[in-house]
Amino acid sequence: MSSLRSTAQYHLNYFLHHRRSWSATSIDWSRSDFIAGNLAKPMNRLPRNFTLGGIRGFAVLGAKGSHLQSLKIEGIKDIIAVASGKGGVGKSTTAVNLAVSLAHKCQLKVGLLDADVYGPSIPTMMKLHGKPEVSADKKMIPIENYGIKCISMGSLVAEGEAIVWRGPMVMKALEQMTRGVDWGILDILVVDMPPGTGDAQISISQRLQLSGSLIVSTPQDVALIDARRGVRMFSKVNVPILGIVENMSYFQCPNCSERHYIFGKGGARKTAHEMGLKFLGEIPLEMGIRSGSDDGVPVVISDPDSSTSQAYDDVAQKIVSRLEELTKEPFLQPEINI
Repeated sequence: MSSLRSTAQYHLNYFLHHRRSWSATSIDWSRSDFIAGNLAKPMNRLPRNFTLGGIRGFAVLGAKGSHLQSLKIEGIKDIIAVASGKGGVGKSTTAVNLAVSLAHKCQLKVGLLDADVYGPSIPTMMKLHGKPEVSADKKMIPIENYGIKCISMGSLVAEGEAIVWRGPMVMKALEQMTRGVDWGILDILVVDMPPGTGDAQISISQRLQLSGSLIVSTPQDVALIDARRGVRMFSKVNVPILGIVENMSYFQCPNCSERHYIFGKGGARKTAHEMGLKFLGEIPLEMGIRSGSDDGVPVVISDPDSSTSQAYDDVAQKIVSRLEELTKEPFLQPEINI
């Protein structure tokens, strides 16, 4: 434990020593100076219950009393994480289209947080322009489009600018992008998680009252290996797994309608069954999804009656049903067979 504290203290000292040079990034601090002030504040000391696995934040399953309240964000009913064990599986595209489906198909008030600080893509996919305004109580006001309230680091830096920050800066930025935002009243906040199972993922999982996590994977074994790691991470911090979504499941020929399973067939469904998890659906590999992401018009907006949009709508409705199930059994965690 002493060596662990020493390592943490080293990173803290490094952060405090270099914070001024880091604050000289190309973020427009004239509009976001309150973020700079919060990022420059020293981090609190390690809590007593700090372990190698991190702070034991129990999400909706084990937390009680004041600790549960401290994990909540005022005005937000449910927070769900859209995650993957690796990049390149279409996690952000899935998060965007599900957020819009939850708002339009399920008639919910939805927010979207781009937690991928190093590679923010939500501003492009949601066609967000400008920077967040600041409220009277010094909180960011989300940029809204398609009925979704959005916050992303991509809206705070110059387009194409690299975020060259060490872990402590990223942690403070994520804290400000969650609790330093005037979200208003939301039914669901969708968090587009960064890929992997590192510091950012663990911190978000333990510092927010996550109602559940959604694992996105493609069908091939290489992606599913890392998807399993994502499941294990969330299980270690007691965040319920809402289910697995298989992205790029198949390509359907527009001429003959034959399905081609480019990345394999049924891999995510099989993995969900083996791990005792819900399989929430298949999303095809389709040009409209790609073009919609590049143009900033999600496919559920540009072509709401398509089979692809229907697939997203079905997953969104299953997410709502899973959240209702977990609400009825708040202290029972799904058994995960690993």
